[in-house]
Amino acid sequence: MRFTAPSVFLCLLTFSSCGSSSVEETETAKMPNIIYVLADDLGYGDISAFNPEGKIHTKNLDRLAAEGMRFTDAHTSSSVCTPTRYSILTGRYNWRSTLKQSVLTGKSKALVPSSRTTVASLLKKQGYHTAFIGKWHLGWDWAEKETGANTGAGWDLKDFDNIDFSKPVKNTPNDLGFDYAYGHSGSLDMAPYVYVENGVATAIPDTTTANRNKYSWWREGPTAPDFDHEQVTPNFFNKAISYVKERSETDRPFFLYLPLPSPHTPILPLEEWQGKSGLNPYGDFMLMIDDYMGRLMKAVAEAGIEDNTLIIFTSDNGCSPEADFKVLAEKGHHPNGIYRGHKADIYEGGHRVPFIAKWPGTIKSASKSDETICTTDLMATVAAITGYDLQDDEGEDSYSLLPVLTGKSLSTTLREATVHHSINGQFAIRQGDWKLAMCGGSGGWSYPNKKAVLDTLPPMQLFNLREDPKESRNLVERYPEKVEELKALLTQYVTEGRSTPGAPQKNDGPESWKQLWWINNAER
Repeated sequence: MRFTAPSVFLCLLTFSSCGSSSVEETETAKMPNIIYVLADDLGYGDISAFNPEGKIHTKNLDRLAAEGMRFTDAHTSSSVCTPTRYSILTGRYNWRSTLKQSVLTGKSKALVPSSRTTVASLLKKQGYHTAFIGKWHLGWDWAEKETGANTGAGWDLKDFDNIDFSKPVKNTPNDLGFDYAYGHSGSLDMAPYVYVENGVATAIPDTTTANRNKYSWWREGPTAPDFDHEQVTPNFFNKAISYVKERSETDRPFFLYLPLPSPHTPILPLEEWQGKSGLNPYGDFMLMIDDYMGRLMKAVAEAGIEDNTLIIFTSDNGCSPEADFKVLAEKGHHPNGIYRGHKADIYEGGHRVPFIAKWPGTIKSASKSDETICTTDLMATVAAITGYDLQDDEGEDSYSLLPVLTGKSLSTTLREATVHHSINGQFAIRQGDWKLAMCGGSGGWSYPNKKAVLDTLPPMQLFNLREDPKESRNLVERYPEKVEELKALLTQYVTEGRSTPGAPQKNDGPESWKQLWWINNAER
């Protein structure tokens, strides 16, 4: 066992056996409820508490920050959707899974095996009621009309011909520790557009959607009669609010994982929000999300559980160019703040995200932390809160945020180092002020990303983020010793299958060897 709960919570667990056994109901009643809200493609600069000069005024999220802690140096494990979601739920870097780059589709097979501990299964073991409501995007196994028939990845209408929507789905969130699960399989622009509740479609699709509306677009595909794209985000919030009210009437603590499909495309502000930002539809959509967050926060307060509820709000990666950066910039708003790049990139704009945590009585209000943290850190944090001892094959890249949340003075940095990953599978490692990117360009969608340009650039990039937060000066040739030091640490993290103390573990998939090759041969 490599992790034990801090003494601050031992008084809550006097009669607990901890470890892998469940705690008694009388003990779990003292545990905090946990609500984890994950926005989709929301940038660091889209919340005014993080970007006072921005033009989107998020009054409810600002209030959440004023009543809790704001993290200024928070990062997702990846700069795109699926990988970050994997890491949030497993406490493990996404590139250790079989998915080495890019994202899944709406009809992809399940990525997380049921044998792996997740945040949900851990908390369920510790006596929590657990719920997922929202965008899954980690794959599940639709029933097939013809077993093993290959009908494509899910980008064309014919790709869905072999799915039998009338039969139960297998390898769903319920199989990963969620008592209740309701959501759709991929992004809101990825078919099939079907709600699945506890493994069963809530309605059978019988139509196909047009791929464009007034503001945005989505791919054509099977669409259930109860699936209205414009109402998906409100629907998830309303479901979440109902869940909070229902669970507040019990003595059992709950964990609610609420991954939103927004403000990712399709950008769909409801009519009452259209034009409200004075910017563009993306700005309007942001205000709508902020309003619904206010409703969720109000529901928690009215349920009488505010003082015993930890609420976390963050995003799965940086903002996407689909927000229309040019129009926003003309009006003085920069979704990713001062940071270079955007969604998909290895640069800070790809993975530095707003992160807010509120827990009255435990987290000091209006507090701020400059600690470097990662979205992998949820698992170790809830383990610490509930007195669970993580085993060597659980949360291999997860550090507990509890010392920071409780205001404990740290003798060293929380994380030894943090690994970043781009859509193309490129790596970077961050330690202190230094960041080494194992590629010559963005590793994603922004410039430079074309071979003709990359061939003229150094194959690696070294930045000092304290002196150069915009990553404008590549110092790789000036500090060769720092390059080798960081490369050696990254190599260690890859080969040992973990970045936290503990026994070495194996990475998944036949392509794991490529990761080490990319690192060791980046300069060639």
